[in-house]
Amino acid sequence: MPDDRRIKVIVPIPMDAAGVASRAAQLPSDFVRPGFVPEFVAVPWGAALGDSYHDMLLMDWTVFQSGITAEDEGYSGVLIDTVSDSGLRALRSRLTIPVIGPGEAAFAAAMMLGKKFTVLTMWPQWFPLYQKTLTEYGFWDRVASLRSINTRPDVTELLAGKEEVIFDKLKTEATRAIEDDGADVIVLGSTTMHQSAAYLAANLPIPVINPGQIAWKFMESLIECGLTHSKMAFPMPEVPKDADIRKGWF
Repeated sequence: MPDDRRIKVIVPIPMDAAGVASRAAQLPSDFVRPGFVPEFVAVPWGAALGDSYHDMLLMDWTVFQSGITAEDEGYSGVLIDTVSDSGLRALRSRLTIPVIGPGEAAFAAAMMLGKKFTVLTMWPQWFPLYQKTLTEYGFWDRVASLRSINTRPDVTELLAGKEEVIFDKLKTEATRAIEDDGADVIVLGSTTMHQSAAYLAANLPIPVINPGQIAWKFMESLIECGLTHSKMAFPMPEVPKDADIRKGWF
C-alpha cells in the first residue's frame, strides 16, 4: 500500500475551519487505518440546513462540483459527509475511484445486523432526504420507521454543549422505535449526530450505527480489496462537462 491514500470527505454545507473540524472529529486518528488519510473539505457555497427540496438540490449540485476533480487531484476515493448521499450517483458516473455515501453504507450495514431498522434523526425536515435515498435503493421493506426528536440541528457546532438534553431525547425516541415500531437496529440520521453514537450504543439493547464511521470503513475495505463501483451501472458521460460544471465556482 502507498504511504497514504487520501480520501476527499466532502462536507455538503459551507462552513469555517472550526465547523469542518467538528465534523472531522467523527474519524479520530486511532479509528483510521494506517495508510489512509481523510481530508475534510467543505463546499464553498450552497445549502444551509438540508431542510427543504431547495437545499437538497443545492447539496447534490455543490457536492458534485466539489467531487468531480477528486481523481485528478490524486485522491483514492470520495466520501460524502451526509446521510442524504448528495451527489453520489452523479459522482460515480464521473469518477472511477470509489464514491461512498453514509446513507447507503449505514442502511446496508443495518440490514446485515438486523431485520428492521429505524432512522433516528434530529427533526422531521430531514425525512425527505431519507425518503429519496431509501426509494432509490429499494430498501423500504427493511425500514421499521423514520423518527425524530423535533430539535433544530446545528450543522457546525453539532451537539456540543447540548449533550445532556439531546442524548436523552435520542434514547427516548430510539426506545419508542424498538417498542412501538419493531426496530432491531438504529441508524443515526446524520453524520452531525456522531457525538451521540457511543452513548446510545451503551444505553440501548440493539446496534446503533454511526453512519460516517461505517462509510469510512467501507471505503477502506473497498480500496484494500481493489474494488470500486461498476461502470456498467454508473457509465462515464461520453462528453464530460467539467469546465462548465465548475464555472462560477469562485
